[in-house]
Amino acid sequence: MTLKIETFDAQRGGHSLFKAVGHPQAARAMSELIGRLSSAGRIGVYDPFGYAETVGQLHDLRGLAIAGSYVQDLGDLGKSVLGRPAQPVTDLRTAEIDALFVTAFDAERVVAQIRHLVPARATLFTLDAIRLPAERLSNARHYLDPLNFATNLAFFRDADGHHTRVVTANYWSGYGARGVKLWQMLFDADGRLLAEWTDALPDAAASITIDSAAVRRRFGLGPFTGQLFLHATGVAGHDVVKYALDTYGDDPRVLSCSHDANDWPADFYAGLPAPAEGERVILWLQNHHPCPIPAGAIGLNLMGDGAIASTTAAVAPYGTAALDVASLLPAARWPQQIEIRAGKHLVRPRYEVVQASGRLLIAHANVERVDLKPDPRIPEIANLMGKGYLLPAPILPIKRWRSLALPTPMATGQDDLPVAALVYDCDGRERARHPFGLLLRQDSVALDLNGLLQHGGADLPVDGWAAEDGGYGHVELVYDFAEGGSADGWLHGLFRYHDRKSGQRADTSFGAHMFNTVLTYRNEPQSYSGRAPGLSTRIFLRLGAHPVDTLCHLIYPASTPWHAHSSTELVLTRADGTAVATRQLAIPCGGSRLWRYSETFDTTERSTAGADAYVLVRDGTCRLFGYHGLIRDGEAFCLDHMFGF
Repeated sequence: MTLKIETFDAQRGGHSLFKAVGHPQAARAMSELIGRLSSAGRIGVYDPFGYAETVGQLHDLRGLAIAGSYVQDLGDLGKSVLGRPAQPVTDLRTAEIDALFVTAFDAERVVAQIRHLVPARATLFTLDAIRLPAERLSNARHYLDPLNFATNLAFFRDADGHHTRVVTANYWSGYGARGVKLWQMLFDADGRLLAEWTDALPDAAASITIDSAAVRRRFGLGPFTGQLFLHATGVAGHDVVKYALDTYGDDPRVLSCSHDANDWPADFYAGLPAPAEGERVILWLQNHHPCPIPAGAIGLNLMGDGAIASTTAAVAPYGTAALDVASLLPAARWPQQIEIRAGKHLVRPRYEVVQASGRLLIAHANVERVDLKPDPRIPEIANLMGKGYLLPAPILPIKRWRSLALPTPMATGQDDLPVAALVYDCDGRERARHPFGLLLRQDSVALDLNGLLQHGGADLPVDGWAAEDGGYGHVELVYDFAEGGSADGWLHGLFRYHDRKSGQRADTSFGAHMFNTVLTYRNEPQSYSGRAPGLSTRIFLRLGAHPVDTLCHLIYPASTPWHAHSSTELVLTRADGTAVATRQLAIPCGGSRLWRYSETFDTTERSTAGADAYVLVRDGTCRLFGYHGLIRDGEAFCLDHMFGF
């Protein structure tokens, strides 16, 4: 039941056709177009670019009387196009049809090329009938330009004392965009449109905050759980709406944060943790498309286990449904990992853990790649790339927090993971290491980093760390081929943090990259704009509203030795994009810095910055990796990785 649509590939990035055909406003127009086609009689389909199958996957065309399908490329002859074998377009001359459906956008030129072949009686229809209005486009000359579909979805809830907040910035202004607008559509759990509105953004790197409680008041809505569709228009530079998603509650102990969803549905997701004893894990199924998710289309299995348990209920178009993991996998227990067979119906899904204490945390699963194979060159280039691919994550102050690391397979071709954990203090000194050995796909081994530091690892001293108040640092997951194994560069991990003071827990997960080496391999070190290597930093840090403080853990990882210290600026920025104050950080290479907003900027600066301020983390000398968190001392805490642009 996997949708046969193209959504993403490593060379081209995100595809725009499925967004253009599945956009909520296009779906309205498509319903009207299908109605007109239904009453037109016998339909011929001309599919010059192979778009017809995507249209048929996302919209119900079964009621159309399709009499024949036609193609331009001789290599496509005989292929099935909407259930009919493809014929050469020149056969249109003798076609017994009453209408011709040309499955193309910007179709004027395409239609002109075949006009002489179309029977005189046939009415012409094209996909231009479902185009978004010109004022919604960033590039009106090329409809399928990815910039025309800078979209995303956010889990959005305001019910039972639980609220959500989406925070981002007009980072497109930094790429020359002017007149950017944010178009928002709110859907409830049944996929019904509750509200639709557009906000004009200042021509600056202004912050954007969308609070569920404020939306509910603005539109006079009742409680809802669903999703917020975001579409930025007039953009440049980036075709994805990146954001931080915070959840908070009337009870001050409710607090979570997670990263944006990446707006391309995938076949598989992984890194979903099984519940610990006494817990529930809820997987939120957010339907990305205008077609329902059929019963049985979503499946779960333990990583490395071929036994698949499938859902029994359908999910409405643009709908949202809660799936209790235990209903499908009742015996699954942490630290086992669960693979999600999503069939391209879902964007990177959120999961919600209900702890035994009743506390909640929300985090996200990650895309499991289906296109990767082991790369024999990764071990071979180790002498040139040092640590090569590495995945950095915080070790929070060990007197207060317990930190755990769980390597997670994140590609269907990963049958083994040769991995080790390297532990560094905040000044970049290696203090412990742990070889996991050669993990098999079904292995789930959670490493207690606090225990590793207290007992040492690989005969490295841990002198003083455990005794230091506030002692912190970071861990790096790296490839370790001492026991053999293969690698593909898509090394991932899930990191879990327990706050002893509040009893709260946080999950965060991400994948490895190469960092801070001038040599490049397979587009690494990754660059947000331009060609690799990416050797600079621009990270967005949203700020919590008092009395909730903001944590930021900045890590300076390096695959090979780089500059001895970073030259990092923390730029406190008002909601309108105006800089208020700047602080300098010099992070040792291989080290990290954990800081709080309230301790870094003084009362006057924070007052001047005001509500909805943010901090821009800038460094022109190295690439940093950051984690953001919110904390209400003694009551709540959350943590996840940050986004850059």
